[in-house]
Amino acid sequence: MRVGYRRVSTAEQNFDRQELGDVEKVFEEKISGKNADRAALQEMIEFVRSGDTVVVYSIDRLARDLRDLQTIIQQLNDKEVSVEFVSEKLAFSGAADAFSKLQLQMMGAFAEFERSIIKQRQAEGIAKAKERGVYKGRKKQIDDNKIVELTAQGKSQHQVAEIMGITRMSVYRCLKKQRSTTKQPA
Repeated sequence: MRVGYRRVSTAEQNFDRQELGDVEKVFEEKISGKNADRAALQEMIEFVRSGDTVVVYSIDRLARDLRDLQTIIQQLNDKEVSVEFVSEKLAFSGAADAFSKLQLQMMGAFAEFERSIIKQRQAEGIAKAKERGVYKGRKKQIDDNKIVELTAQGKSQHQVAEIMGITRMSVYRCLKKQRSTTKQPA
């Protein structure tokens, strides 16, 4: 079975650029690749079986850290699952191929380097914005517990949104998430 894995870093991004070709199942997520603690990634690793191939558009979509990249590929290869990267035209099957191992380490190091450069540029941009007095900081985090508390007090979704300075849709999403996590399996 050919299994795809696609990842973008933010909810605003889409998967359009990551064409995987002919795959039978795709695991997708919108989350940073800074570590391997990602739900769809772990689900994909658990799902694949011996003889399967995992197809990923590029190395940086699988991992942004060299150690994570090596660990993920090793986990898959230990299950006798091969990994293909479309963009780099590389494949890793666990066979003792010194050149493939070197390529993986070099490409992984580049992905990790790229991430550190991005973080450095971001920090520089924030520092300059602070100097100009235009940096507003990170978007306010929504306190789910406060939403549930206000709703339990009898406040409408509209009232909760006004009190907390957020949209009604944010209130709705929070309450929907709360309901789905409190449901007991049948």
